[in-house]
Amino acid sequence: HGERSGTVLEPYLTDQWYVDAKVLAQPAIRAVEEGRIVLEPKAWEKTFFEWMRNIEPWCISRQLWWGHRIPAWWGPDGRVFVEESEEAARAAAYEHYGRQEPLRQDEDVLDTWFSSGLWPFSTLGWPEATDDLRRFYPTHTLVTGFDIIFYWVARMMMMGLKFMGDVPFRRVVFNALVRDAEGRKMSKTKGNVLDPLELIDEYGCDALRFTLTALSGQARDIRLSRERIEGYRNFGTKVWSAARFCQMNDCTYDADFDPGAATLTVNRWVRSEAAKTIEAVTDALDRCAFSEAATAIYRFSWNVLCDWYLELVKPVLAGDDAAAKAETRAMAAWTLRLCLKLLHPISPFITETLWREFSDSSDGLLITAAWPPAKPDWIDPEASAELDWLIQLVDAVRSVCAETSVPAKARPALVLVGASAVTRERLKRYGVQIRRLARLSSIELADAAPAGAVQFVAGEATGAIAIAGLVDVASERARLAKEIAALTADADKTARKLANADFVARAPEEVVEENRERLAEAQAARAKLEGALQRLESVA
Repeated sequence: HGERSGTVLEPYLTDQWYVDAKVLAQPAIRAVEEGRIVLEPKAWEKTFFEWMRNIEPWCISRQLWWGHRIPAWWGPDGRVFVEESEEAARAAAYEHYGRQEPLRQDEDVLDTWFSSGLWPFSTLGWPEATDDLRRFYPTHTLVTGFDIIFYWVARMMMMGLKFMGDVPFRRVVFNALVRDAEGRKMSKTKGNVLDPLELIDEYGCDALRFTLTALSGQARDIRLSRERIEGYRNFGTKVWSAARFCQMNDCTYDADFDPGAATLTVNRWVRSEAAKTIEAVTDALDRCAFSEAATAIYRFSWNVLCDWYLELVKPVLAGDDAAAKAETRAMAAWTLRLCLKLLHPISPFITETLWREFSDSSDGLLITAAWPPAKPDWIDPEASAELDWLIQLVDAVRSVCAETSVPAKARPALVLVGASAVTRERLKRYGVQIRRLARLSSIELADAAPAGAVQFVAGEATGAIAIAGLVDVASERARLAKEIAALTADADKTARKLANADFVARAPEEVVEENRERLAEAQAARAKLEGALQRLESVA
């Protein structure tokens, strides 16, 4: 049947050329069995072995106008001479006939995947013993889609072992396939193709690269949508804005600055987070866990650097302590440059541009810069505990205000009940930052929560925010109850559908997965609203 028209095509029977693939497959099978080629994720080994151990003769001829011609020449009596070159074929024909006879090369061309199987060495000058061939064969890691394990990966193994006597690569990492937002394979016929060139024109190359990297994971599919790309474009904008903040506050790179000698707690904290991130990203890239690397970079760049560190150091940069300002400016510039280094393999264009802004003439290009080494001694448990406490407190206040619909312009008071001496000391040091970041009018210590307050856990203490005068508590309870009921109905309906074995068996895989995701999202949202309602129950 025609792929696009769907009409029946007339069968056309022809003679074809075949390769005894079973013979070629044995060395490739042994290479994987012996670990000379490692397949990741390892689960794909089963698929590889199942096909290779039951392989059929390989039809290598195609009736096309382009490609590598079949190396076969026909004599006038129909005898065929298969040789490496026309000269060798004519010599074999002369030996057979005892005289020169006209030869006709077979009109068929080699299968695309046969030619592609030669790629690891044919592109390096083979069959000549070139410097490139000696240097780059075999390579180390091949990253490709799992849908061409047999079409290309296995054929490169077979060809490399046959013609070069060695494996073409040491490791194969299978990534997910890019599909549309509904999980369907992209097709011009379906009209659901996202043209990468158009996406790059609209969102930028870095945004598209980061999106695909972040979504790669170990799943079989990447559900690509413009919304996701737009979100990661915003990430690039966030990094750019952080760079502008550093410039505006004279945070210039100092080659003599030693992050390990930082004394301010906030600087020791960001150094500690940096050390953890370097370790996480390096390990993820070594394992080809690209999505994990992207997640770690995203968290450090957006959450640690932009959301917290730059906000926490604003009072320092605006203060009068010259030594503290100098250390913080140097640490901010160093941290930003580290972000650029870690992000560069995924988003090379924005990082290279910003690198020029934060480097001197001796630094050269970012692509030639050394990868940041692991620094486990930079991890500071004391600084991490102190700043983690601050972040958790601010996050808790923000969550309570958001869940109970406290107006954005309102600045409620925070009361801490049962605060320890350590907490009291931290409040003295960070009270200004906490009030600004959590949008509070004041922070007070008390023996009991005030009336009309929503309570939450704040470390060893109990936090209380008086919302009675800011929110219509009765209306808010009714709203939350209504939303919980709607989410419960939606979750129950989806759960019944997934409990139907017939639905799960017959529905397309992407539809079943979509329902599972919908159920999980509804349950998570319901749990969050139930927590908010429970807090309001205590408000008089």
